[in-house]
Amino acid sequence: MVVHRAMLRRIYDWCIEAAHKPHALWIMASVAFAESSFFPVPPDVMLIPMSLARPQRAWLYAGICTAASVLGGLLGYAIGALLYDSVGHWLIEFYGLGGKVEAFRASYAEWGAVIILLKGLTPIPYKLVTITSGFAGYNLMLFVLCSIIARGGRFFVAAILLNRYGEWIRQRIERNLTLWVVVLIALLVAGFVIALRMI
Repeated sequence: MVVHRAMLRRIYDWCIEAAHKPHALWIMASVAFAESSFFPVPPDVMLIPMSLARPQRAWLYAGICTAASVLGGLLGYAIGALLYDSVGHWLIEFYGLGGKVEAFRASYAEWGAVIILLKGLTPIPYKLVTITSGFAGYNLMLFVLCSIIARGGRFFVAAILLNRYGEWIRQRIERNLTLWVVVLIALLVAGFVIALRMI
């Protein structure tokens, strides 16, 4: 447990210090891009500590996460539209959602925009939305518009809170870092569980 706490502290401290280094923006953008199409870790793991270190830049960080996430979503869409039988199917199966794709695809006919907006705001894995949007042949322009609203809403709500209450939040996170990491992991797991049960 002591080792785990020390490791978490090193990672957290690295993210805090990285807020002052230009390359961190590229790393955060890369994580946001990858998370929308294949990567399991959300950009929040960098967005939150970097915004805590520099609350005045929380808006910039949220904007970068939004843009990169939407661009990554286009990759996910392309995987679903062009490569579903190979890469797309493998990714969906990897996350244990293979049996849900047909039901998800069928619901697009009536609720496409609502699905993208709601699932883009929740812990439900967004890669499932992007890949299935392409697989279902959902209108690309509407997909991009809904993605901007959903992902922007998620990241900018975080930016508002971190910009306004950053110091207060930082004190509580640093007081019990392990607890907050567990909460983040629980949210990720909950997203996958919700995806399995509700799609």
